[in-house]
Amino acid sequence: MAQTKHEITDVQQLLPGQLPQLAARSPEAHKGQFGHVLVIGGDHGLGGAALLSAESALRSGAGMVSVATRSEHVPAALARLPEVMARGIYSGNQLMALLEKASVIVIGPGLGAGSWGKSLLSVAANAQQSQVWDADALNLLAARDVSLPANCVITPHPGEAARLMGISTAEVQADRLKVARALSQKFNAVTILKGAGSLIASPDGRVSCCNQGHPAMATAGLGDVLAGLVGAMLAQGLTAFEASCLAVWLHATAGDRQGTFGRGLAASDLIPTIRQLLEEQSACLK
Repeated sequence: MAQTKHEITDVQQLLPGQLPQLAARSPEAHKGQFGHVLVIGGDHGLGGAALLSAESALRSGAGMVSVATRSEHVPAALARLPEVMARGIYSGNQLMALLEKASVIVIGPGLGAGSWGKSLLSVAANAQQSQVWDADALNLLAARDVSLPANCVITPHPGEAARLMGISTAEVQADRLKVARALSQKFNAVTILKGAGSLIASPDGRVSCCNQGHPAMATAGLGDVLAGLVGAMLAQGLTAFEASCLAVWLHATAGDRQGTFGRGLAASDLIPTIRQLLEEQSACLK
């Protein structure tokens, strides 16, 4: 369905110079200070989604990144991302040791809706870490197969938002602001309602809007990159709302820059540009 940008007047526009910022890093900085993101996902045939999230988290400054995925995807993960710790997981019980080491969980990219994904999600739902729920995690949430834990960010596109609210996609698009606020209240979670003019709504009533972005971003994998980016911002100490606002702006603005090259944008194209933009907004060195 075509997405229409709506004029939003009662929310904060995300603009350069007014964005949340990561703190500069001291000369004594070490990886343990910048969080450990655990990405959970990648069912059969869907391993790329989890790897995109992991790469995004790594390149956005998380101190450490792990991936819990199907064993068949581990060789590809090691070949593409040797810096990421990849573990083949058969069931939710095997997640426990990985969860103990993680500070932030990103779950959903390529998770699938089968028994494997449900098992992993049920374990993650009982963990205490800050979490980002995306993609199939949201579909399972909408199906009431699991309850959302505290300290979550949810990242629905309009179709997922419709399922979560029990309405049509057309109704979501007709009043995106109302739906974003309703989702944040219903699930007591920071909500990123993706699409043209992405909205970030907090349960405390704050709402921000991002009008960046480019039509070339209409391609698979962009949501996986965003989920990993939000996870990295959380791992580095931003609050859920701050992390979501900064991540959405970085993601959309990277899409704008890469979109100038026209059609054929791949989700992974955004990651180097996100890294550059992040340095422009929040310099690493003091």
